[in-house]
Amino acid sequence: MNTLFDKIWDAHVVNLIEDGPTQLYIDRLYCHEVTSPQAFDSMRKRGVKCLRPQNIFCMPDHNTPTVNQDKPIQDPVSKKQVDTLQANAKEFGLSHFGMMDQRNGIIHVVGPERGLSLPGMTIVCGDSHTSTHGAMGAVAFGIGTSEVEMVLSSQCILQQKPLSMRVRVEGELGKGVSAKDVALYIMKEITTSGATGYFIEYAGQVIRSMSMEGRLTLCNLSIEMGARGGFIAPDQTTFNYLKGREFAPKGEAWDKAVEYWKTLRSGEDAVFDKEIVFDAADIEPMITYGTNPGMGMGITESIPKDTAEKSLKYMDFKAGEKLLGKKIDYVFLGACTNGRIEDFRAFASIACGRHKADNVIAWLVPGSWMVYNQIKEEGLDKVLEEAGFEIRQPGCSACLAMNDDKIPAGKYAVSTSNRNFEGRQGPGSRTLLASPLTAAAAAVSGVITDPRTLMQ
Repeated sequence: MNTLFDKIWDAHVVNLIEDGPTQLYIDRLYCHEVTSPQAFDSMRKRGVKCLRPQNIFCMPDHNTPTVNQDKPIQDPVSKKQVDTLQANAKEFGLSHFGMMDQRNGIIHVVGPERGLSLPGMTIVCGDSHTSTHGAMGAVAFGIGTSEVEMVLSSQCILQQKPLSMRVRVEGELGKGVSAKDVALYIMKEITTSGATGYFIEYAGQVIRSMSMEGRLTLCNLSIEMGARGGFIAPDQTTFNYLKGREFAPKGEAWDKAVEYWKTLRSGEDAVFDKEIVFDAADIEPMITYGTNPGMGMGITESIPKDTAEKSLKYMDFKAGEKLLGKKIDYVFLGACTNGRIEDFRAFASIACGRHKADNVIAWLVPGSWMVYNQIKEEGLDKVLEEAGFEIRQPGCSACLAMNDDKIPAGKYAVSTSNRNFEGRQGPGSRTLLASPLTAAAAAVSGVITDPRTLMQ
């Protein structure tokens, strides 16, 4: 019996090239401002139009400032990239959600929340974290700029079919353990190259119990395990999340879609190229100590003795030491990993009745205007303001040093984003990846803190 990955992939095969790649039909292409300009330029030079413009959606996110979005962008490089995307979308007749548009935000947050990313789809974007959309039960993966051009012009892409892997997490998660911790734990166990060449299907009791936001976080981090992508079979949680969303099917079309979506699962006897099982009881709140996302540990543990010297030197840590009680400088809540409403609720649950530590600069950045408005509607902004925090405007923010939100050299940032490479959040910055709960605990205490000690 075929796996769910096989089912979706095979349904989108246009042509099989002998001893070569597959020509795969793409249902949805997302374009942001960083990886699309050269693709549009090449289309222009060739005199080519977009084959299916209605299937393509554009929005700036990497370069957008998170304050004063109603004013011109100050940084000339960022301004040029954002303006160029707007001009290209207009010229090629594509949907464009620009800054201050209420549908704008980080592309990987907006796609699912607007009902643009649907079960059974193939979804691509010139961005590695496109794997996020796999949480909807889609085959979603990042592509390069030349491939962006390929999809713009033909709505197809040439791809080698990856191998399939199933990662099951069984049991129940303990107190203070979130989807982010599950992902960091899996990476610690299999390393950042453990899923290279594979497409992951996440399954098991823990995954079935996860909220949609949690699933989006987990699938977002698939790429950090080396995988081509990661996804979760759609179920009632998926259908409840999508119902009534702007671009989701309506009326009879909805009923028909759900009927089809219910067939999207791997068979009982499906054979995977690789299968791994983890026990939820082994996972505690996680934090990274090194310079790749796989260099993580339980928050109460010590840095492993065999940690690479280069990483330790960059982070100014020592093998064998604990991170609990370490002073930090910045906290970042946001990114396509943890910029959703559930993440702000978690952060606020720790911040409520407490106050931001004086030594900490905190950037709390919603993943979209929809999340921003929800924060206001739920009164989370008041809770956070009383605790000394401020909500910024949507964008990728301090996930990567492409806008004004940069961590200074030598400073420590507890970050809910997806990467902790050298200089990722700013030249010389030191990033410790963690969940929103762990980030909040650090923000109010000023040091790395086990969030369980602050939970009601």
